[in-house]
Amino acid sequence: MIIYNVTFDLTAVIARLKKFRLKEFNSMYPTVFVEADNPDDACYLAYCKFSEIILKQDESSETSKMLKEMMHEIKVTRVKPK
Repeated sequence: MIIYNVTFDLTAVIARLKKFRLKEFNSMYPTVFVEADNPDDACYLAYCKFSEIILKQDESSETSKMLKEMMHEIKVTRVKPK
């Protein structure tokens, strides 16, 4: 397993996330670290980490639906091994 730096572009969705404590995703272009076998897995795991942070704060169906819609607007701008 390799540790990857995954950088997101959250500019399209950050305004809708004001009520959540986003931890390491608390910027327009956050970089998170994930351990994965390859870059595709790293992106997937980073998306999962993002979703988990939000769903732990509000497990409602509205939040779940909002997250599903946001996943099409969130962009990964860089994935590189640490």
